[in-house]
Amino acid sequence: MSRGAAILAAAALSLAGAMAVRAMPPGAGAVVDEAVTAEGMPRTLSEYGFFVDAAAQIPSRNVIPYRLNTPLFSDGAEKLRFVYVPQGRQIAVEGEGLLDIPVGGALIKTFAFGKGADRRLIETRVLLHRADGWLALPYIWNEEQTEAALAVVGGRKEVTTPAGETISYRVPNKNQCKECHGLQGAVVPIGPKARNLSQDWLQDMVAAKHLAAMPATRDTMPRWEDRASVPAEAAARAYLDVNCAHCHRPNATASNSGLDLRWEQDDRQALGVFKRPVAAGRGSGGHEFAVVPGRPDDSILTYRMDSVEPGVAMPELGKSTVDEDGLAVVRRWIAGMPAS
Repeated sequence: MSRGAAILAAAALSLAGAMAVRAMPPGAGAVVDEAVTAEGMPRTLSEYGFFVDAAAQIPSRNVIPYRLNTPLFSDGAEKLRFVYVPQGRQIAVEGEGLLDIPVGGALIKTFAFGKGADRRLIETRVLLHRADGWLALPYIWNEEQTEAALAVVGGRKEVTTPAGETISYRVPNKNQCKECHGLQGAVVPIGPKARNLSQDWLQDMVAAKHLAAMPATRDTMPRWEDRASVPAEAAARAYLDVNCAHCHRPNATASNSGLDLRWEQDDRQALGVFKRPVAAGRGSGGHEFAVVPGRPDDSILTYRMDSVEPGVAMPELGKSTVDEDGLAVVRRWIAGMPAS
């Protein structure tokens, strides 16, 4: 394959969020490892060299696109995800949990709105695995779509969502990144869990020697586009794991709520069934329990998902609109839940 053809193939993968792994040919771009690992915060996204063509989101060598079976909702933004594995290193396996990306690796996620020629890149978030831990940094794209600049204090952009709403989209600041990525006081990745990645992608990663071995997952989260045909509980539990459990789990920022919405949690009360709120205040909407089996209209969980009012809306970050599809999935799960 010629270099030009390889770049076009990579572009197609990137733009479609495809699952397959493709190796870029030698000389087709290289990541600046010092930008990932050295102290300091690069001022622009281009300093990392993550992309051959950043505006087109064409990745450099060893920057591999991936997609999640069930993705996190962020006002309907399209997300282009990549993982960087340094030359000669491998991602280790941690069973069903997160993939253990080596020091020097990085996760890159670009948020975009619009389609075709109207698509606009809004922000790119990077998670850098340095010797002293993970560092999360946001970069905001300029109007010319030629560069993204470090935005330690975050920012806002006016965008039109896929639902046609015009909103003031919020780019989190550096410290707010910790609210979702914080676990036991440290910053950790929250997206690429083995159970939320396709088996084909994982196998391709092993074949390319980017991943040490296939994870021993018992089950895999359903694909979001299949939510209408899979059991309601599987679709809803996957949604809650991805959108809520990074805070609502032991040792995370909302652990004092007593809710544990992780995929592997089987305790009904930990999932909110007939669980009274600890300190929801007006966020309860006058309801008694987080989840009332058979009665989604009486459940705090759906009440808060259905709101954009500060102090009520959940999740607190990354949400200016209600995720109607996500709300419908959780409502269907609660409606079909046996009372005992």
